[in-house]
Amino acid sequence: MSGIPVSLQTVLLLVASNVFMTFAWYGHLKNLADKPWYTAALVSWGIALFEYLLQVPANRIGHAGGFSLAQLKITQEVITLAVFVPFAMLYMDQPFKLDFLWAGLCMVGAVYFIFR
Repeated sequence: MSGIPVSLQTVLLLVASNVFMTFAWYGHLKNLADKPWYTAALVSWGIALFEYLLQVPANRIGHAGGFSLAQLKITQEVITLAVFVPFAMLYMDQPFKLDFLWAGLCMVGAVYFIFR
């Protein structure tokens, strides 16, 4: 990834990481609802391994490339919301709520204050 800017590397790895994280945290509610909780936990841990294999390098690359700790955290939170809303609507069949928009606008404020 040497030709890709550090900020883009960081964001792409965090997006991929968050896809795995979202499935690890919430996918079992749909797919393993009839299984014991410990089965769901073990499957989620297996999925979360892939999240960490992407998230750790993302944070290391971003931090080495000039992101502060707070900037990495807010970037991750914005990405989490951007991944979660389509997941909730498309995969979990949840209806769109204006609250998603309001939460997104709050995140825009967080991004402003952390990156200014």
